[in-house]
Amino acid sequence: MSNQVVSTPVQADPSHASGADAATHGEVIGIRGGVVDVRFPQASPRIHDLLYAGSLALEVASLLESGAVRCMALAPVRGLGLGMPVRATGMPIQVPVGDAVLGRMLNVFGEPIDNKPAPASDIRRSIHQPPPALEDRVVHSDILETGIKAIDLLSPIERGGKTGLFGGAGVGKTVLITELINNTVQHYQGVSLFCGIGERSREAEELYREMGDAGVRDKTVMLFGQMNEAPGVRFLVGKTALTMAEYFRDDQKQDVLLLIDNIFRFVQAGAEVSGLMGRMPSRVGYQPTLATELASLEERITSTRNGAITSIQAVYVPADDFTDPAAAHIFSHLSASVVLSRKRASEGLYPAVDPLGSASVMLTPAMVGQRHYDIARAVRRTLAEYEDLRDIIAMLGMEELSAADRATVARARRLERFLTQPFFTTGSFTGNDGKRVPVKDTLDGCETILNQTEFDDNETDYYMIGSLKDLKAKS
Repeated sequence: MSNQVVSTPVQADPSHASGADAATHGEVIGIRGGVVDVRFPQASPRIHDLLYAGSLALEVASLLESGAVRCMALAPVRGLGLGMPVRATGMPIQVPVGDAVLGRMLNVFGEPIDNKPAPASDIRRSIHQPPPALEDRVVHSDILETGIKAIDLLSPIERGGKTGLFGGAGVGKTVLITELINNTVQHYQGVSLFCGIGERSREAEELYREMGDAGVRDKTVMLFGQMNEAPGVRFLVGKTALTMAEYFRDDQKQDVLLLIDNIFRFVQAGAEVSGLMGRMPSRVGYQPTLATELASLEERITSTRNGAITSIQAVYVPADDFTDPAAAHIFSHLSASVVLSRKRASEGLYPAVDPLGSASVMLTPAMVGQRHYDIARAVRRTLAEYEDLRDIIAMLGMEELSAADRATVARARRLERFLTQPFFTTGSFTGNDGKRVPVKDTLDGCETILNQTEFDDNETDYYMIGSLKDLKAKS
């Protein structure tokens, strides 16, 4: 069978709705872009209920007066007209969960978009679930090792935590999250889910094939609400992914790795829907319910006694403005933030992780150990001193620096290059074989550079290597 990823109309099979016999009927009374108003002569459906206008799926977003409801369209509204009959199913969107979805590429309804039969699962769950109660949550003190030097050293990822990869356009967010998939899924003892929200269809195709080539597709679920789809789909597909993740965590008691690209598109889709709903915009045009909508998604990503959901999320930062309300609200939910720097990307220092802007709650002596903590602080201090000296170097040159400052610059430039790394996922483009570096090798390498007093080697030799063993092999 062909592995080609195909795009199918984003609509659910009406036969999925077991409440069809008791369904009430209404008619379309208004259409505004992706928002449809429907009036029911009898009892109105509830918030989040699924409706059908022909084969077009709608989700109730708000209740109006006189038996009317306002809905998000979950597919293009072409062909929809005023007066068309609408059927209420009496239930929210429900998706298949369990082992049947492993190895599959699905849409917001849990329907296949990989040219294969529908998942053969008898278990279905509503995509709208409350977060776990406070007494059911647990906090882990384990680190998820990624094999990426800059992240493991300066912004370690918490098992059961949420990590954001922040950056503007073109600084390497998608490449980094793809490398994280390559490095972590193969070594992860659990289930992995990838959720693509509002991203390019081409990336879905590439990821599907890369998962197959890496041999990890069978323990991975891929869900997509792509940029060409209705804002309602992009707004809900993250909740579909979380519903499947929660089943693996709570019912099968497995750890889950959830990767989201891009969480900003969830916020953006919410802003589109909010505007069409007629709500007054808030700061910078965002929806007034931004904090509530984001919390409804993020608060479900947590650890319980049954297992942990560890989430890594790419976050687009509009115009590189980290004070943007979307970025600021996302920051507040995270246990680790990896900031990607356009300046470092322009210098070819990939991954373009900003060592001074990235942070993690796990970077404490109690969590990572005293040696790791001390080395990370020393690396940051050295790089910060180098940043302070850049203006002097630009104006007066290296010759005007003291011997101690020149040594600081030499160490900092070697550290910058040592924290670069060839990726497996870009090997076909760069010609460099990817490297997965254990934390111990990263710490040993940084400690050696920090203690260096003689600088007769070439700093460019530290560029795009794994551990210092590769430096010796290169020399």
